[in-house]
Parts: sequence; structure tokens; C-alpha cells
Amino acid sequence: MGKNYKNDTVVYQIYPRSYLDTDGDGYGDLKGIISKLDYIASLGVNVIWLSPIYKSPDDDNGYDISDYKSIQPRFGTMDDFDTLVSEAKKRGIGIMMDLVINHTSDEHEWFRRALAGEEKYRNYYIIEKGKNGKIPNNWGNFFAECPWTPFGDEKNGEYYLHLFSKKQPDLNWHNPEVLEEVKDILNFWLERGVCGFRCDVINVIYKNTLADGKRRPILTGQEHYLSTEGCHDILRKLRESCLEPHGAWAVGETVFVDVQRAKDLCDESRGELDMVFSFEHMECDQIIVKWFKTKLRPKKLMRTLSKWQTALDWSSVYFENHDQPRFISRFCDSKEYRAEASKMVAGLLLTLRGTPFIYEGQEIGMTNGDFKNLFEVEDIESHNVYKMAKSLGLPKGYRWRMIQRTSRDNARTPMQWTAGEKAGFSSSEPWLKINANHTEVNVENEQNQQNGVLAFWQTMVSLRKENEVLKNGSFTSLYEGKSVYAYQREYEGKRLVSIMNMCSKAAKIPSSLALGGKLIISNYDGESDKLRPFEFRLIELD
Repeated sequence: MGKNYKNDTVVYQIYPRSYLDTDGDGYGDLKGIISKLDYIASLGVNVIWLSPIYKSPDDDNGYDISDYKSIQPRFGTMDDFDTLVSEAKKRGIGIMMDLVINHTSDEHEWFRRALAGEEKYRNYYIIEKGKNGKIPNNWGNFFAECPWTPFGDEKNGEYYLHLFSKKQPDLNWHNPEVLEEVKDILNFWLERGVCGFRCDVINVIYKNTLADGKRRPILTGQEHYLSTEGCHDILRKLRESCLEPHGAWAVGETVFVDVQRAKDLCDESRGELDMVFSFEHMECDQIIVKWFKTKLRPKKLMRTLSKWQTALDWSSVYFENHDQPRFISRFCDSKEYRAEASKMVAGLLLTLRGTPFIYEGQEIGMTNGDFKNLFEVEDIESHNVYKMAKSLGLPKGYRWRMIQRTSRDNARTPMQWTAGEKAGFSSSEPWLKINANHTEVNVENEQNQQNGVLAFWQTMVSLRKENEVLKNGSFTSLYEGKSVYAYQREYEGKRLVSIMNMCSKAAKIPSSLALGGKLIISNYDGESDKLRPFEFRLIELD
């Protein structure tokens, strides 16, 4: 890839099962993505990140992989994948795969052969004897369940570790054979033409020890596996053996990462990751853990964004993905300003410093799912959390409201293409409930609006890709108020200022921001001496 690929890239994430179904089984597929490549190209993006499309039992929607070199049949075939890569390339778009190497599915051949007693494959996983008739240690689990499950015959007292679902046994990265297997997997896909990888929970893959951890409200034991030196060593070897020879790149989903850990992971001199996904800005409405939310406070969000913008030389910038509730639903609960809030988020995302990641549906202002009860929710994490909350004695109504606000399914509802039946997503019953607001919020409707949400996103992507200040400029925070946020981007003497109002009430423009300049773009028509609800302005200074 070119020297400035990070600066020149805008990524569009697709959750394949929710994008477009062409064969009528209720699940999106690769042919659906291929059929929408012209639409995707019209957004101005130049990389598509695909959530997992590998063969999987689907306990965790494809993040439990049973064959890394096969396509999940409901998504299509390897020929379909090759067509996607070649057709995307014709449009100047690269394909980035989702790499899941902390764990496999318990239906993967390696784990099955381990269960059958083959010592070679037992050593691919973390299998331990219990202590005094109990599990091997006191660690916690990301999915709110016990991280140890009996391995084979319960009478033998052995357990396997799984930091996520019990159907996702963790790999043993102390075994050099695991590294060789993963190198082979990366090279398999790189040779098929992918441009890089998004690396799932990549900074927890190497466990230093299995000793008991310090007691914590969640994830006791994390000090034994979080961003260990063994993890850094693995990433360097994968870059040297796989990424560098193919000119590919890697962005890491990094759990509980702070600024220093992020710097260590994406420092060019260390040769590990190109970028990381940090989470602190996504936790500004969080109380201790993500399942307990409060109202998002814009000032806290501003402070966190500014902190990370200035701390790292370069990283990813995002506000939505398949694991997060829809961002505008987190701070804009007013239907009246849905469009304005979506446009404001576009202005924010595409004028910050870093590589922007847009999530499917974000470009038309899709909102959280409108689930009415737990039976309409598919997400395994949501069901486990609900059980945990019940065991803690939390009232039923509170438990359900908690899931409504935090469930990962909020971002996984099918893409809303039309106002018609099933939102133009499928000819049959979709795998997950479609939001009833698809009659208003859909691509077809947006394509007919000259000043709509989609048009604004397209304009902002174009600005981001063409403007050297937005691509390469430094970042300086100018103002962080109760709802007003302003920052400057500067490059080779040219300066741009982004100013926005992050609430549903008009706000005064601080006197310190009364700067002369030319208005480049706004999500409102006409002039105003105040910032209107969710108003965004980009100004070129004199």
C-alpha cells in the first residue's frame, strides 16, 4: 500500500448477515454485497471491512470460527468471495477481513481432535486441571459467564479456558505451532487479494500465567493477559512474516487499552499494528461496565476525544460498529433531530485526525433496534447479561431496559434499503427484527433527497479525501463546553475549524470562537448567531 494509505483511507464496515439477502434465506450474503458495490463506491470509501464470513456454528455470529479457510455457506462460496475482491478492486476498493485468533469454535477440527485425545491439538488450547475440585482460577469472562468449562469427561477434572462463549475455546499462544497455523491463515487470505485485517480482541491473546487475579467488579485476572509482551512478540512476527511481504495493514480491537498501551501497539518502530480501536470515547455514558448506561455527557466525550487526538500520532476514528449501540441513539433521543444529529456525527467523524471507519447504516442515520422483548434479541452476550442481572436480583423491568440500551443487536438490525416490506433486505423473514422506522429511514428515500443525511455523508467523505488539512493536519482543541465543541486542524499554514453543538437545544457561540473565515459546509441552511440543535460547521480561517 502507498506511503500515506492511512491518511487517504476511509473504511466502510459491513456486517454481512445484515447487509442484503439475495437467496431468500433471511441472511445477508456476499452476492448482496457485490450487488451494492456501486452504492458503496458512491459513498467515497476505499476499503470495506467485512465482519467474519468464515465457516462457523454461529454461536457468536461468526466470531466462533470452525474453518478459517472456508466461507460460511449461508454467505456464499469462495468463488463469490473472489468475485467480491475483483469487483471491489475495479472500483478502487480494497477488502479487509476480520481476523479472530484469540479463540476458535469448539467445532473447529483442532478442538475436535484435542477432544479425541490427540496431544498435538490439546496443546493448541489452554487446558488445565481444576484445583481442589474447583475450576483452575478465579478469572472473569467477557460474556458474563464462567470462563472454564469441563474438557471432555467431567470426571477427569480438566477444564478449557474461554474468555468469551464456552463455544469459543482460547488458543494456547505459548505453543509455537499455533503461530505457524495463524501465519498460514493470514497468507491464505492475503494471496486471495485482501488488503489487511481487523484483529479481534488482539491484545488479550497471550496469557502470561493462569494464576488467580486481583478481585475486580469485572474481568478478574486481566492483569495476566492484557497487552502482554508475548502479545507484542506475536504481532511483530505476523507483520514480518505476512503483512509486510504483501503490503497489508492491520488495525487492532484493543480491550481496556490506555494511551501508553495504544502507543506501544501502533508505534511504527515496533512493527506491530498500524492502528488500534480504543474504547474510552465509547464509554462516556458508561457506569463501571458497558451494560449500565447513563445519559451521555457531551463534555466528557469532547475531553476524551481531544485526549486521544493529541496523544497518538495516528489511529482509527469511529463511533459505531457491530458491538456498539447506534451512536445517535445514545445522545439524540429526539426523532425531531435524528437527521441533524446524524449529519453532525458525519462532520465530527470526518474532520477528526485519523482513519475514519463508517458502519453500515450510519450513512442514512439508522437508530437502535426497536425490540419489544428479550425473545426478539439474538445476541448471546445480551442473554448472558440478562441472566447475570437476574441472579443479582435486579428488577425485571430494569433488566430489560438495560438490554434495550446496551445490546449489540441494536447495531445488527438489517440494512434499511427501502420503505417496502422487510426494508428491501430480504424476500423472507430476516434473521433479526427490522426496525419499524425503515419506512422513513432508508437508502431509497435518502437517494431522493438532495440535502438528506446520505448526501451530507457523501459530501463529508469527499471533503475528507480531497482536503490536505483534513487528511494530514494537526489537531488542537479550541473549546469544550457543556454542549459546544470546537477544534482546529492545521497543515502547511492552512487552518480549518470544526464547531458543533451536541444537544437538542440552541447554544451560544463562545466569544473566543468569533473567528473570521469562510464557511465550507454546515448541516443547516441560512445563517444564525447561535448554533442550532446538533448544528455542525466547518470553517476555513482567513
